[in-house]
Amino acid sequence: MEFEERLRDRDAWSIGDGCSAGRVLDLLSTKTVFLVIRECFYGTTRFDDFVTRIGTTAPAVSRALKQLESAQIVARAPYQEPRRRARDEYRLTAAGEDLLPVFLSLLQWGDKYLQEGRPPLSFVETSTGRALRVRVTADPTPETTSDDIEIQLNPAWRRG
Repeated sequence: MEFEERLRDRDAWSIGDGCSAGRVLDLLSTKTVFLVIRECFYGTTRFDDFVTRIGTTAPAVSRALKQLESAQIVARAPYQEPRRRARDEYRLTAAGEDLLPVFLSLLQWGDKYLQEGRPPLSFVETSTGRALRVRVTADPTPETTSDDIEIQLNPAWRRG
């Protein structure tokens, strides 16, 4: 990357607390917060399922959901099973759905640099079966949404 002329003297300016990267990191500040988002993309909606699938404590998941709800990344929706008390489900909002490229970019990087051999999961476009990848482009191509993605287990993957 290269700065435009008026920004090239890095000591002459600062965006300080206005940095979007810093604000995103503040929001996604814990592993649990990020794993809650992962589980939302994977279709998890219920509190107990978040706790089980993430493998952490109920208070940690509760804090993460409250943080994501206050940032309008997830929203609560009430549900009630027959003869049970009313409870809440958690679903991604439009802002949460917009984290899809961030989520897939981190997975793609981890697959490339942190996995030995083949990664455990593949993300493919449902309509074509083609593997998805995230890239920086100026092309005006249509975006793929989470509803257009199928998650597949890589057959050659072996647990560490």
